[in-house]
Amino acid sequence: MEFEIYQKTIDFKKVVGTSEPKGRALSKQEIQQIIATYDGDSPFDIRDRAILSVLRGGGLRRTELINLELRDVTLENSELYIRNSKGNKSRKIFLPDEALFFIKQWLELRGYENGYLFCRIHRGGHLKIGQMHSNSIWRMLQKRAKLAKIESCCSHDLRQTFCGDLLSAGVDIVTVQKLADHASPITTASYDRRENDIKRKVVQNLSF
Repeated sequence: MEFEIYQKTIDFKKVVGTSEPKGRALSKQEIQQIIATYDGDSPFDIRDRAILSVLRGGGLRRTELINLELRDVTLENSELYIRNSKGNKSRKIFLPDEALFFIKQWLELRGYENGYLFCRIHRGGHLKIGQMHSNSIWRMLQKRAKLAKIESCCSHDLRQTFCGDLLSAGVDIVTVQKLADHASPITTASYDRRENDIKRKVVQNLSF
């Protein structure tokens, strides 16, 4: 290659694209393994199971979860209202039946007093209708992942799983973008696992 041609090839500006999202998506089996760790009827088990179901079934951010109040839940319509989310936006989301079932279980224990939906639990199982700290959610998921004997995970991994599973199920990207409250569909597309799944499948046609 002549020097002039070589120089032109290295002078091209780097093409800007979408980067791989941080974290990971959980498999269905991993989620089932985590749920299996909630094998009791303690206040912690009942609350944390409901928290997991909302994160997985609604794709909420961690701050959105801890800011939820009782008034934001409409059981009849399987509905959650997210107030003052990222960028001071609000939105309405809907939950799958399993998540709604776990929320109802939690409310039977919590009661219907106004205040934060997911509240603190003190020693002895005593509830206080006060806001949970976001780090409590992180610690809870770390603990449950360890009990389930899977790789550690966080709330953003469940959000990534939520988006990826909907896209894999054939839900259009604009709908998933709205459900996840992404500013751009490019962000939503970064969670799409279908391309890698196809690549993984086609290479199995190669034989030795």
